[in-house]
Amino acid sequence: MKQTYITNYLLNDNLSTYDPYDVWKTNIGSSVKKYYYKHHKLGLAPAGVVSLYDLYINNHFRVGYKKQEYPIVRAQAILTLLNLYKQEPKEIYLKYIDKHIYWLLENNSKGYSGYCWGTGFEIVISDTLVYDKNVPFSTNTPYILEAFHEYYQLTKNKKILEVIKSIYQFYEKDILILKEDEEILITSYAPFKDRVVTNAVAYTMFAYSLFYHYCDDKTYVLNKIKKMYNFIRSVQNSDGSWLYAPYDKNSFIDCFHTVFVLKNLVKTANNVELLIGKSIINQGYKYIIENFYDKKHQLFKRFSLSNKPSLVKFDLYDNAEMLYLVKLLNKHEFTQTLEQAIHKFQKKETIYSVIDILGQKKNPNTLRWAVMPYLLAESL
Repeated sequence: MKQTYITNYLLNDNLSTYDPYDVWKTNIGSSVKKYYYKHHKLGLAPAGVVSLYDLYINNHFRVGYKKQEYPIVRAQAILTLLNLYKQEPKEIYLKYIDKHIYWLLENNSKGYSGYCWGTGFEIVISDTLVYDKNVPFSTNTPYILEAFHEYYQLTKNKKILEVIKSIYQFYEKDILILKEDEEILITSYAPFKDRVVTNAVAYTMFAYSLFYHYCDDKTYVLNKIKKMYNFIRSVQNSDGSWLYAPYDKNSFIDCFHTVFVLKNLVKTANNVELLIGKSIINQGYKYIIENFYDKKHQLFKRFSLSNKPSLVKFDLYDNAEMLYLVKLLNKHEFTQTLEQAIHKFQKKETIYSVIDILGQKKNPNTLRWAVMPYLLAESL
């Protein structure tokens, strides 16, 4: 990893950043998105205009957009610095890890049973579901939990141990059970009965595999993990894929959400004595290689099943998460090739998050999506 990236993106008090979602956080963008979900066909035109404006008119100047801090960026910065510290124990890495931890503890979602974190901005999911900026997610919080877990394993800091136990209370009391029987457990995305999302259950499963190390009733936690695993296995399609939302007829299959599921399966299996079959992982990985990998460009594309048009040809997020996965699975034949191909997202010291359908690089230095996931993968 270049020293410039370490200094600019990791050893920095301020990690505020522009984001590919910026246009949808504006009043106009939010209104258009809500209209699109309510009137799908009529909303395609205004949504397309907003997308074109964002990608081709305002992508450089970003007029009307505001930089923002994101909890997941701080968490991934901690995880990256911890990886670097294990390779070369520099005190400055620990200094900035402490700074990022302090920011996370000061900027958690308020009003819940324990420490938790969300995205920090409003997200329009449908015409009936909108998450406000304070809502914590079962998909975001595990990044902070993992960072604190790794930090605690290194330092045995008792304050961090109490925070981990507090996060457990959030999952136990605020993340809700959408369905449970003797075999499966489906948990909510946010702290209310919202929607069934495959990767959300996978993230919760992974979170409990970390809690397993700190809880008294290990049998209770292990049983929850097994049931969530059974659900994930039950909604895997015969070709190895997972729909983002398995019970939604208008759902999609994309690369990085598929990787999220696989990554959480592998890490959960590494954390607890749970018999996660190799076949579920092998089938999922095989599906990704056969359906997302572009041999010509040696990059992974965005969708294998899309529910809306897109101007994106390749997204750094997909390829950063795949780089993480191939390293996690020790797929050495892909690692070097993919690392080289990802350089197509870079120009000098700038890292772009998107290569569009015209081959142009867009969204410079957007940390959440997806510079920081890339640096984390590189640090492994």
